[in-house]
Formats: sequence, C-alpha cells, structure tokens
Amino acid sequence: MFSVKKVECVTKTFRLPVDLVKEMEAVAQSKNVSLNNLVTQSCRYAMDNLDKKQKQDAGI
Repeated sequence: MFSVKKVECVTKTFRLPVDLVKEMEAVAQSKNVSLNNLVTQSCRYAMDNLDKKQKQDAGI
C-alpha cells in the first residue's frame, strides 16, 4: 500500500563558491528538480561514499 512519508528537515545556511552554485543550478534545471533536491542528493552521495577511515574518524 502507498504510504506518504514526511522527511524531517532542518534549515542551515552554507556559503558555496559562485561557480559551483551556477553549475548546480544548471544541472537542477536540466533535470527538472529543485536546487535544494540536488544539494540534498549530492550531500547524501558524498556521505555514502566516504572511505571507511574517514567515517571511523568522524564516529559515523
């Protein structure tokens, strides 16, 4: 059965280089997703692909 889920979110402010934001905006627009969605997916990918030593050092 279909179940609607609400993901708990928090608002944070980050400073990013202008060129990176422009690139990400272009990708988000070309994929028809929000910039927020692209940033979230990019961060999740980066965290999921940290090497094991970095995760251990961070206590993850």
